[in-house]
Amino acid sequence: MTTYSGTTGSNGSAEHGEDAGFGQRVDQLGSDAQQFIDNARSAVADLGQSLDLKGRVERNPYGTLAIAAGVGYVLGGGLFTPLTARILKLGVRLAALPFVKDELLGMAESAFQGYQSGRGTPPSGSV
Repeated sequence: MTTYSGTTGSNGSAEHGEDAGFGQRVDQLGSDAQQFIDNARSAVADLGQSLDLKGRVERNPYGTLAIAAGVGYVLGGGLFTPLTARILKLGVRLAALPFVKDELLGMAESAFQGYQSGRGTPPSGSV
């Protein structure tokens, strides 16, 4: 740890008390910062072990790459861009496509049944 020696003040006397307090505060800040860094490193290591990142990358490298790209896109500020709006619009349209197809098929089927039932009976007024 670093300690600072006293300096002379404007009157030529050494101010050992103030410098010793400052030096102790700097030393304390340095040790606190080192402890914070050590805690952060151990937290990252624990998170890596609990998520089994290496195993996931080995089992599914393309999925891991896609997730990393997605996280990078969001963290890079891409969430509120026109490209994202277009992608979401396309996704909603593609998700709604099966429902629209079912509705159209139902309408066509009922129209065809109505047409068939209309053809089976002779028109009234003809002999």
